[in-house]
Formats: sequence, C-alpha cells, structure tokens
Amino acid sequence: MQRYFLQSEFNDRQQANITGEDGKHILRVMRMTVGDELIAVSGGEAYISTITDLLEDGVVIQSQASSLKSNEMPVRVTIACGLPKGDKLDLIVQKGTELGMEGILPFEAERSIVKWDAKKGDKKVERLRKIAKEAAEQCHRTIIPDVASPASFKQLIAQSGNYDVLLFADEEDAKSGNPNRIAERLKQVNSGQTVLTVFGPEGGLSRSEAELLRSAGFLPIALGPRILRTETAPLYLLSAMSYEFE
Repeated sequence: MQRYFLQSEFNDRQQANITGEDGKHILRVMRMTVGDELIAVSGGEAYISTITDLLEDGVVIQSQASSLKSNEMPVRVTIACGLPKGDKLDLIVQKGTELGMEGILPFEAERSIVKWDAKKGDKKVERLRKIAKEAAEQCHRTIIPDVASPASFKQLIAQSGNYDVLLFADEEDAKSGNPNRIAERLKQVNSGQTVLTVFGPEGGLSRSEAELLRSAGFLPIALGPRILRTETAPLYLLSAMSYEFE
C-alpha cells in the first residue's frame, strides 16, 4: 500500500488533505480515486486511510482510528559524514534511511576534497531531503530522517552535546593489536538512546581530528579488518545496529 507523509496533521474528524507533488502522484501516477486506501503518516504515526473526495490538485482522506505498528529502530542514530565526492552523499542518505538512521549531518573535514558551495547548497540539501522522504516512504518509515546543512568540524563538536552516545570510526584503531570492536561498543548502548557516529571522507579522518573527537568524549570503533569506502562505512554501522537491536 502506498505511503505518504502529511504536511499537516489530521483534524479533529481525522481528516486531512494531500496536495502538491504527493497529491499529483496519487491522482496522475497511482490513478487512485474515492474509496481507495493508502497509508498516511502524521506526527510519527502511520494510519490506513481512505480517499473520501478528490481535489483539483490532490485528495481528502479519512484515517482509521488506530495507528499501525512502528518499525523505527529502537536506537536513534545520526550519521555525521565528512563531505564525500560525487553523488556518494545521495547514496548514504537513501540507504541510510532504509537502514533506520534518524538523521545525517555532513561536515567539512580536513581531507574533504569537495568544498561546499553555499550559493548552491540550499538546492543540494533540498534534493537530499527529497531523497530521504522518498526512501522513507518506500521502506515504510514513520519519520523522515533529518538532513542537516553541512557544518564545520567545530560546529560538529559543539552539537555533540545533544547526544547520549558519541562514536567515531577510526581506521588506525582498526589496525591496532587491540581494536575497539563494534560489537563490544554496542553492548554499552541502550534502547531509546541517541547516538552520533562520525565517519571521515575519502582518506579518512586526520589524526588531529581523531584526537579532538577523543577529547570531546567520542569513543573510537573499528569496523572490521578491511578498509571500507566512505559511503560503505555508515551502512555497515547501521546494519550492525539493526542486527543488535532489531
């Protein structure tokens, strides 16, 4: 059943309008009509809803009384990734959404080859948010992961105080004789906690960045003996967390 995120909540009669791009999709792509059902998501809850009326650019829906079971990850994970090249950020946002991340925070790392263009940045962020929305609908999420505008490394450190658990993927730790294995780190994470995990861009985090993260309370984690690409490492972590908590 097709899923849509509402721009506004249901009214007192449990009715809502779906207009804009989603409304056009319902009418012109799905060719739905009065009496057809869809899943509408509002306020983090999903409801089977019936189309009761057609509008010029959308539909009116009526929801059922009870919400559907949530399939959100018990741990709220935000991925902080050094700005990568090409369309790798698109991939991380799309697949990270499918794997349950709550948000993504790109940041400008020392070894980031890409430099963020502030003039074009808003359009890029909007595109990433659209990717997150479409992926959330496809995999039946009840929230759309937050896509933040890129931050500086200093801003990343400043925002870390908003999270319960702080981790960073450390290539040097993985190479050491006694790596901090991800399985051991996750045993110290509890359901309901917020987790911020930092990943470097191509070339990884610099040693000065790693030391600053340690000083700010971040714990290093090793993602196995192989060196993972910058777009693979966050997905590895999310998969491991899904295995551990779901």
